Amino acid sequence: MPKPVVLIAEELSPATIEALGPDFEVRSVDGADRAALLPALADADAVLIRSATKMDAEAIAAAPSLKVIARAGVGLDNVDIKAATSAGVMVVNAPTSNIISAAELTVGHILSLARHIPAAHSSLAAGAWKRSSFTGTELYEKTVGIIGLGRIGALIAARVQAFGVSVVAYDPYVTPTRAQQLGVQLVSLDELLRTSDFVTIHMPKTPETTGMIGAAQFEIMKDSAYVVNVARGGLIDEEALFTALTTGQIAGAGLDVFTSEPPAQDGTAFPLLSLPNVVVTPHLGASTEEAQEKAGVSVAKSVKLALEGDLVPDAVNVAGGVIDPFVRPGIALVEQLGQIFTGLAPSALTSLDIEVRGELADYDVSVYRLAALKGIFTNIVSENVSYVNAPLFAEQRGIETRLIVESESPLYRNITILRGTLSDGTVLTVEGTLAGTRMVPKVVGINGYEVEVPISRYHVVMRYADRPGIVAIYGQKLGEAGINIAGLQVARPDASGRALSVLTVDSPIPEAMLDELRDAVAADLFRQIELSEV
Repeated sequence: MPKPVVLIAEELSPATIEALGPDFEVRSVDGADRAALLPALADADAVLIRSATKMDAEAIAAAPSLKVIARAGVGLDNVDIKAATSAGVMVVNAPTSNIISAAELTVGHILSLARHIPAAHSSLAAGAWKRSSFTGTELYEKTVGIIGLGRIGALIAARVQAFGVSVVAYDPYVTPTRAQQLGVQLVSLDELLRTSDFVTIHMPKTPETTGMIGAAQFEIMKDSAYVVNVARGGLIDEEALFTALTTGQIAGAGLDVFTSEPPAQDGTAFPLLSLPNVVVTPHLGASTEEAQEKAGVSVAKSVKLALEGDLVPDAVNVAGGVIDPFVRPGIALVEQLGQIFTGLAPSALTSLDIEVRGELADYDVSVYRLAALKGIFTNIVSENVSYVNAPLFAEQRGIETRLIVESESPLYRNITILRGTLSDGTVLTVEGTLAGTRMVPKVVGINGYEVEVPISRYHVVMRYADRPGIVAIYGQKLGEAGINIAGLQVARPDASGRALSVLTVDSPIPEAMLDELRDAVAADLFRQIELSEV
């Protein structure tokens, strides 16, 4: 019987090849050479890549035997995950391989800004001796603000505390207990910006976080403050940053990532590069020998597991291992319920029950716990979330989880309920099912309100005092804004009291309009929810 073929499309360490073991036929190809890559994929069972190889729909179609795409790194911009999923190809990466390297680079940027190290080096290398021009500032007794207290944020907190700084953090999904364990004080974003001497951002890039540090935020900051971004390009509004740096609103910035990379292409000037109070590096967060080796070995182990049919630790799009065909269709539903749960939660999650009821009780549905956590963390952490690292995110945040399986399900053949206790003491429930012969994923309950809404990309959920004319009010306002309502359901427990409207819309409502719409209907619950994939 022939051995499975593993294609190495970019240079990887000898340790990576060793981690694969002797049970595979290992071949090499230059993944950047499209003419060489496509025919080499014809009989490949797995392909290992870095950033130069593009595994798009064309490449995936050229690989009918392909079972795994393994990216030896964190980013997946060069992999068409949707095309891979449609083709039944697992995508894996190495989400923890670079966290120490990224944390250390962040601290390096902070020190470089505080002591003007790059500018002083350039001056001395040019033959000058200008000590007084590079008077810096100590970190001791300063305040470091960390936006996003995930794994990298926590590593940074531990490292900068050795300098005798105070650490504050903004992360709406971290509990006070977890922050206390890290020796960090949780504050609002405005308070963090107002009090910090050094601000470092470690958030995922989503529609909500893109440009989250802009002109309004720079106005709040101290004129002696520095900002660092080693996370994702676009989290900081680069035009607003240029203005803040040139007008003295802030003292300096350290950047490893940019909205467009490289930031200056085809001779186009990138104004931030010309400023003396900016320290830049060319996306070096994962560029250490240790991180590269960890990434290669990690994905080699994942490939081995996947080709052997085991649960894969860092699967991005599908769970590994043997999952019953009756269980598998519900995985995507539960992930989507997790995203909806996060979109509705007004405060951090402290405990979560995943209740599976109905005929599914006769099957192993343990993957649903992983799917729920994956959905919950998908849009709130900077790292790529997989079926195995999602429980680690929950553990790090002190979130207790239980899987409850019951055969009794009075209303539906099968139903999955996410029931979570939040840090403000409230309980949030989101219920879903697969409906009909086409198994359409639907939300069928929110906080005790019975609904039946097909899950889509964009939803708006609002609760208000039930009275005539409310639907007309928000319908008119959305119509005037060019927002089409694709679906609508209103639920209420009785003829008086509060009603819940769940809208499906074709496009997101502009941020500037949200407050106006909330006020117009006098809603005490108002959430716009955008799912990452449907």
